[in-house]
This record gives sequence, structure tokens and C-alpha cells, in this order.
Amino acid sequence: MLNPKCKICRRLGVKLFLKGERCLSPKCALLKKPYPPGLKTKKARRSLSEYSKELREKQKLKNLYNLKEKQFKNYVKEVLEKRGKVEDTGLLLIRKLEKRLDNVIFRLGFAFSRAKARQLVSHDHFVVNGKRINIPSYQVKKEDKISLVPSSRKIGTFKDITTILKKHKIPSWLKLDIEKLEGEVIAEPTLEEVVPPAEISIIFEYYSR
Repeated sequence: MLNPKCKICRRLGVKLFLKGERCLSPKCALLKKPYPPGLKTKKARRSLSEYSKELREKQKLKNLYNLKEKQFKNYVKEVLEKRGKVEDTGLLLIRKLEKRLDNVIFRLGFAFSRAKARQLVSHDHFVVNGKRINIPSYQVKKEDKISLVPSSRKIGTFKDITTILKKHKIPSWLKLDIEKLEGEVIAEPTLEEVVPPAEISIIFEYYSR
């Protein structure tokens, strides 16, 4: 049976890397069947109304960051309130999403997906600046240091973490000390590096209705 997360990518027509390593392999459902669930061919994709396009772009970004509708809407509304006060609202939204603690754990390579990262944060496996933080939405800031709790290093989930981290490529706004199992925020995320799979301006239009 096709995994529900794979159906999300097929329905939206974009790879959101919801299944970690599987998404990078030939087993990726979107590679095997590059058309929506229930349809036989890629040509069968229906043309979308303006509202449907807006909804689709919103779903792409919301699912990418593994957020519920209310959570995602709150981020967008908060950013929209700053229109005219900041130079780039699209960049501001992406930075807020990227600097969630669960996303940072994913970006550093401690988890194969954002869903798994969220679970690990909730289960108290990480500290920020020496303090345990179990809130996935916690916003990190420049110079924050994020590390694995020493006692957590012995559990099965992190058994081969050093080997995994050595193969993992992290974004330039983060730094990782593999020996200490400690990451650090050294800059701000950029749109050029994140390359969001959705048109953010269309998402703003959706929530501005």
C-alpha cells in the first residue's frame, strides 16, 4: 500500500522529502508514478482554478515543514502583519519556518525527516545553549548552540549518528561539530539556499482573502 506521505507528494506534483532517504532513492513514489493518486497518467492532471492553485502552493509549504493548518496559518498571518515594515515578507516567512528547532535538527542531520525531528525534540533529546527544549516550534537565533543530550547518545535512534552526520551536508547558515554532536546557528537562512518548492506570493494571496 502506498504510504500516505507519498500520496501528498504525488497529489501536489512536487518532491517534499517526507520519507527521508527513500525520497532520494529509485523507490520514490513520485518517480514511479508522476501523477496524482487515482489517475492513470501524468497527462491526466486537471487544470486548476486560481483558488486551487493558491491552495496547492499553501499545501506544498505546509507539508514540507510538517505543520498543521492552524500552525502554518499563524506563521503566515504574523508575517502579513509586517507588510510594509520589512523588505521581504517571503524571506521572513521562510526564516521563521527554517529556524524552528525541529527543522534545525533535521537540517543538522540528526533526523531523516522533519516529522522524526519533531518527535525527537518532543521527547527531550536536545538542549539549546545547555537548556533542554522540548518545543518543536522553538525559534533558534544566531549563536545558539544545539546539542544532543549525553544520555540520548546511547539509545538506538542515535547509535550510528556520527557516521550519518559525516555523510550529511548541512546548509551554510549552520555549523556542526560532529565530535561534540553540537550544531550552531551562524547566520540567517536565505531563499537562494532553501529554495522553497512553492510560490510564497501566491500563499500570501490565499491567506489575504
